Amino acid sequence: MGRVIPWQEIKTVLLDMDGTLLDLHFDNHFWLQHVPLCYAQKHDLPQAEAHKQLMHRYSEVRGSLNWYCVDFWTRELSLDIEQLKHDLAEKIAIRPDVVEFLSWLNSKNKRVVLVTNAHPASLNLKMDKTGLHVHFDKIINAHEIGLAKEHAGFWEKLQTVEAYEKSQTMLIDDNLEVLDSAHDYGIKYCYGILQPDSQAGQVESEKYTVLNRFSEII
Repeated sequence: MGRVIPWQEIKTVLLDMDGTLLDLHFDNHFWLQHVPLCYAQKHDLPQAEAHKQLMHRYSEVRGSLNWYCVDFWTRELSLDIEQLKHDLAEKIAIRPDVVEFLSWLNSKNKRVVLVTNAHPASLNLKMDKTGLHVHFDKIINAHEIGLAKEHAGFWEKLQTVEAYEKSQTMLIDDNLEVLDSAHDYGIKYCYGILQPDSQAGQVESEKYTVLNRFSEII
């Protein structure tokens, strides 16, 4: 079912990558299964123990830039995280209707900006794999800004590299904490994603409209 979007009022569309444009299953599988397996092998640990240790370490930095930083985890875990991602690159997948939606935004002369917490190594791998970069007027990763998108100051600081009118901007992001920080800053049109990981549960939100497919808003 289509949703009524006041497209005539929207000039800029800010889009998240993982879980929004790309299936979050790649990242969940990578961090929750593949990395613990490799960590167990590297450090001669039972797999269950490796998993337990990593879940604890993840929780300590979740929501910070380090959580998204390939270099940080390479140092912390003594694993070549970038190479491990390349090893699983065939699992990177575009969510339904994404190419059609991006092409439609391009045809309507909206300013289309990718804004991601992903580390440059992950971002480059995924753009090389999917070819989605051709649809963006600009690509910004949070490591350039110096804050994760969840951080209260991110959206204001973003203005220094990508000026936008809050009242004429749409953000689509699967992370509800990110939507909260953007909404609190004053971005008018904030939308979530119903099922960021195609093989996991749905996201529920009373505060934000969550989209199942982008065809709903074209």
